Amino acid sequence: MGDQLHDACGVVGVYRPGGEASRIAFFGIFSLQHRGQESAGIATFDDSHREHLHRGNGLVAGVFNEYDLENLPGELAIGHTRYSTTGITSVENSQPIRVSGPNGTIFVAHNGNIVNSVALREELEEKGVRFLTTSDSEVAAFLLAYSPGLTWEDRIKSFMTRAQGAYSFTILTDEAVYGVRDPHGFRPLCYGELDGGWIIASETCALDNVGGLLVREIEPGEILKISSEGIATTQGIVKQKQFCIFENIYFSRPDSILNGGRVYSNREKMGAQLFRESHVPADIVTAIPDSAIPASIGYANESGLPYRETLIKNRNSGRTFIEPTQALREAGVRAKYTPLVENIKGKKVILIDDSVVRGTTTRQVIKLLRTAGAKEIHLRVSSPPIKFSCHYGVDMPNPDELIASNRTLIDIQKELGVDSLAYLEMQGLKQSVNGSSDSYCDACFTGNYPVPVQLELGKMVFESPKK
Repeated sequence: MGDQLHDACGVVGVYRPGGEASRIAFFGIFSLQHRGQESAGIATFDDSHREHLHRGNGLVAGVFNEYDLENLPGELAIGHTRYSTTGITSVENSQPIRVSGPNGTIFVAHNGNIVNSVALREELEEKGVRFLTTSDSEVAAFLLAYSPGLTWEDRIKSFMTRAQGAYSFTILTDEAVYGVRDPHGFRPLCYGELDGGWIIASETCALDNVGGLLVREIEPGEILKISSEGIATTQGIVKQKQFCIFENIYFSRPDSILNGGRVYSNREKMGAQLFRESHVPADIVTAIPDSAIPASIGYANESGLPYRETLIKNRNSGRTFIEPTQALREAGVRAKYTPLVENIKGKKVILIDDSVVRGTTTRQVIKLLRTAGAKEIHLRVSSPPIKFSCHYGVDMPNPDELIASNRTLIDIQKELGVDSLAYLEMQGLKQSVNGSSDSYCDACFTGNYPVPVQLELGKMVFESPKK
């Protein structure tokens, strides 16, 4: 995983009159590539109620070609791009997941984590369900398929009474596409109009990419149905909203809209607030590219200091499926960034990062800036210290691996090798984003989990055979 946090997945659902829903789904998940790079897939039902599925490991553009899209006909489609939080990287674990139950075949695309999936899987196995993957998403799909009710809305409501944790779904039947958000609304989901049809997506950037017009974000516990009959909404279970605050800090694309606010603007506000809380004399403000750039611009604007690029990112240094050693991971950081010495030498530098996980990348960047001649380096982080694991759809290290878990601020400062260190305070963070202060999940900072979790539930929980 390196030193970055990864969100579970991106999901899309499409109803497109006249067909080519798969093409819209393709461009939708292509714009959500930042949410998952392990696998991608699209499922459709055509006018004759025949199902079609294509999925595979890799990036969206590598999994699909023109031939693949031509063989995914129909007006109804869902798409998915995955970063695993439960289960290994494999074609079997890629999505959408196909399951059959008493009410026919459905496809499910899932963003999030079902925290009681172990107990649910054991219960379903006792009923004779045979699982083909090691993913909690398949558990969710089968639970949906076997839930009681006369309609899919009824079955989804029943599902909500059983499943615990985070889920934003797109669900495909032979007659409709459903968008479903869990009762807390942990992960994002929105919908918009599209040429007489509709599109559901994890983020608004997917709507923009296909020419869709945002209607609104889907509410926690809401069940949205799109089909040839139009659009219908049903309210399921509702609990206190606990939207993942890290979507604003890091996961979502800066051009997306969350809770009515542009992510880029929210990150600028975080940077400005960071200056107000912890300013020190300096010559320039800079960022660890790319996600920290808006916060660094906000800091620079508020401080009156010039913003300067100091690190050029190698655009070909994306993630690989070959797991590096720690030594190679650190060498990879040097290959990822090239310092602009003339912008650094002799300068007192304010270095902005959006988060510090293990500290691997941050340490190496600081070494690069020191080697390039920085006089002082003052690290400012536009989020509070990450001290706890996330169980709601983020692939995050164990607490023992988190640099801030059992260290004081001074200890972290010394370990990273900076002249000063400050994190954004929780109150300042929540002031910077839209929504009330109690409408966000901040468990990774505070350890206050809105939904009880099985602490033994790990990413590979379904990989080992039972003894």
